[in-house]
Amino acid sequence: MIPRTLFDHEHEAFRSTVRRFLANEVSPFHEQWEAVHLVPRAVWKRAGELGLLNATTPQAYGGLGLDRRFSLITSEEVFRANASGLIGFGVHDIVAGYLNNFATEAQKQRWLPGMAAGELIGAVAMTEPNTGSDLQAIKTRAVLEGDHYVINGAKTFISNGTHCDLVVLVAKTGNSGKGSQDISLILVEADRVGLSKSRPLKKVGLHAQDTTMLFFEDVRVPRENVLGGEPGKGFIHLMKELAWERLAIAGQSIAGAEAVLEQTLDYTRGRSVFGKPIFEFQNTRFQLADLKAQIAIGQNYVDRCMELCLAHTLTPEAAAAAKLWCSDLYTRVVDQCLQLHGGNGYMLEYPVARHYLDHRVLRIAGGANEIMKELVGRTL
Repeated sequence: MIPRTLFDHEHEAFRSTVRRFLANEVSPFHEQWEAVHLVPRAVWKRAGELGLLNATTPQAYGGLGLDRRFSLITSEEVFRANASGLIGFGVHDIVAGYLNNFATEAQKQRWLPGMAAGELIGAVAMTEPNTGSDLQAIKTRAVLEGDHYVINGAKTFISNGTHCDLVVLVAKTGNSGKGSQDISLILVEADRVGLSKSRPLKKVGLHAQDTTMLFFEDVRVPRENVLGGEPGKGFIHLMKELAWERLAIAGQSIAGAEAVLEQTLDYTRGRSVFGKPIFEFQNTRFQLADLKAQIAIGQNYVDRCMELCLAHTLTPEAAAAAKLWCSDLYTRVVDQCLQLHGGNGYMLEYPVARHYLDHRVLRIAGGANEIMKELVGRTL
């Protein structure tokens, strides 16, 4: 297959650091974290010490000042190791992206250093119980009273919901009736009076990832907590960062699919039926060869999108297509590889079974794949 040319030796050295961190400080303990639905804060701080959080944050704000290929590497390796409890690292990185790209100088200085150090954990509060992907239909409202916004509403599916210290809240701040122009992003500290968190939500997979609901009851925040200092820009900010989020999901999907394929190759070579390894049957080799080719194609498309992202020319429809195709591919790979494991594929001691539980959300996260089809369809 075509070798990847997206990364240089510095990127690969960083990848080695991520892999050692996951192998030594995450994988041996992940099952324990699944039982309590939480990754310890000490793991976040250790990741911060190693520079694995918010690598793109400028050095002036505590980060490494690197390009987004480093963020992609962390996402890829987390999924390659199926360390699903650390999916929140990606959400944390998205919060930093909002601050890096749109925040005022005071907002950057206040929050970015703690985020880079893993001492302050970020979350995005976007989805509501009855809105799904329709952001313009949100009900959460922030009403300006003097120098403070008073916030009321509820949000759900909050990754990092238990641990979060800073929430990027999507709320309506206007009454123009023009939809997107009434939406703002507000930075809300999680210890504000009136903000409460639910218990971890019971999910199909991602059991170590702390996912909750957030409730806002007359929560007061200073008006200077509006991201960028100007209300009504929230929808624009969301659309600019969603392309990166969707590209990251595409990269995660390819990395996860590649890991499952490698594990299945090992399994089929070592497991025999009717007197010979499963891999020796032509049906097995043909299935695996087909998956290998599809993964390679997806990887090349993701890498090309990453090049466009670095050049600030990645379009929303290109990112949507990447997220759509790659997350669908991840499902096909997991399903076919689980089948090749037979009954063992349904046992959680085998990695393919854990991927089966944890991967499915990627076809929903970052906008459901049906929305991705709509975005691509608008360009036809």
